[in-house]
Amino acid sequence: MDFLPPELLQDLENYALAHSQDELPVLKELDRQTHLRANKPRMLSGHLQGNFLQMISRLMQPKRILEIGTYTGYSAICLAQGLSENGVLHTIDNNVEQESITREFVKKAGLEGKIKLHLGNAADIIPTILTEKEEWDMVFIDADKSNYGLYYDLVFDKVRKGGIIIADNVLWSGKVLIDPKELKKNDKDTPALIEYNQKNKEDNRTFSMLLPLRDGLMMAIKE
Repeated sequence: MDFLPPELLQDLENYALAHSQDELPVLKELDRQTHLRANKPRMLSGHLQGNFLQMISRLMQPKRILEIGTYTGYSAICLAQGLSENGVLHTIDNNVEQESITREFVKKAGLEGKIKLHLGNAADIIPTILTEKEEWDMVFIDADKSNYGLYYDLVFDKVRKGGIIIADNVLWSGKVLIDPKELKKNDKDTPALIEYNQKNKEDNRTFSMLLPLRDGLMMAIKE
């Protein structure tokens, strides 16, 4: 049974936003500036998903968050809202063109002391961050889709018991439903995401759930 008629989904999303916590002014401005100054603004997490990430973070009150894929910093600012008093969020991105926007809005959000930006290849940077003895409470993966599985494997042992790994875009605009034989030959992302979703489903070290919010969030709690 379809509880939400497809033709009403946009109206229902608008209703949900109207009855959710207001978007922080700094995030509203960042959304606008991203659309004006950055390429592919649809990569922004946005209000609804941003609120959800912020809620999870506030519930967990994490000391340490790792974000793989910064873009212009919207999700990092959302996640940082729930950090404990001495908590820190490390975020990694390889696009230097967005760095100035990210740093500008992290400063406007008053989070310069809580958000640490790393620029470069995530697969190279992750091991340098995870050499520290402390375990990680949250990991948010929102970078190049073909390497989701690699990032998951790189971080897993350093996530504490009860910690959570969240991956964005796991529905990939519905492409995950396409028969693999019908995918374009140069499409490396869709098969990688299909594999990543199955990897989470089969990992008996976690409790996982694919949440169909926006473009899909795969959530895995380490048991």
